[in-house]
Amino acid sequence: MGIFSKFKKGFQKGAEALQGSFSKVLGVKKLDANDMASIEEALYSADFGVETTEEIIQNIHEAFKKDKEFKGQDALHVAREVLRRTLSGAEKSFILPPEDNLQVLCMIGVNGSGKTTTCAKLGHLLKERGDKVLLGACDTFRAAATEQLKAWADRLGLECVFGHHGADSAAVAFDTFSAASARRCNLAIIDTAGRLHVKDNLMDELFKMKRVLSKRDEGAPHHSWLVIDGSTGTNGLEQAKVFNQKFGLTGLVVTKLDGSSKGGVLVSIYRELKLPIYFLGLGESADDLQPFSIEYYLDSILPLAQTLESQ
Repeated sequence: MGIFSKFKKGFQKGAEALQGSFSKVLGVKKLDANDMASIEEALYSADFGVETTEEIIQNIHEAFKKDKEFKGQDALHVAREVLRRTLSGAEKSFILPPEDNLQVLCMIGVNGSGKTTTCAKLGHLLKERGDKVLLGACDTFRAAATEQLKAWADRLGLECVFGHHGADSAAVAFDTFSAASARRCNLAIIDTAGRLHVKDNLMDELFKMKRVLSKRDEGAPHHSWLVIDGSTGTNGLEQAKVFNQKFGLTGLVVTKLDGSSKGGVLVSIYRELKLPIYFLGLGESADDLQPFSIEYYLDSILPLAQTLESQ
């Protein structure tokens, strides 16, 4: 399956209502209040947030004022252009240095966001690209978390450092760095324990891990990515704000977009925090973690009129 096909399939379920609202006005020569209300409701329901939704609606109104021939299909183009402008700069490639120049990436987020599987899938993707990666099972508090990452590592032929259940997660992170350095890896991926962003005592564990890693390399962790469940809606933005304030984030991975996710939360987070969106989780298989593409994203959630008409 091609990359765009994965995007389209991944967003198919969640974006149906959004696409439907624009499909209804494709043949309309003049948008009325009911048409605009339908589009506005669909944008809010898709988790784009207040600011993005209001900007799209305002731009549609302004375009209509300038061009009395403005048609329903033109609203689709306006919405796409606002989203493209809002996401400008969000698409960024993840390029690693060569061997003997080890970097550390911490995966952060609440329980259930998909951190553990994302660690394994990213390791697999980078290994296929030629990078040398080591996984660190530092979620030592969640039952079966270590076993889950080990199982993924075995399945994908990845190396993994782990400790026993209840072990000091910072100590496992230290061991992971040491092993990655000894094996001349260029990336160590740290699977951190899931924690509620409003629990200070749990956040302290992240700070400890950060301090321990910085003792080995003052630049570590070089990357701190938040893994967000795409179906969390506005709560996802609140998570991102708190984790960014307390830990310092360098990127974003949005997962579970093939489920009930509407797909708009990544726009809300990028608009607010300007965090690069490195990857999207579009399914459950190992190769369903895909680099974020603005154009593929737009063509999946708001395909152009001819595509909508053929669906």
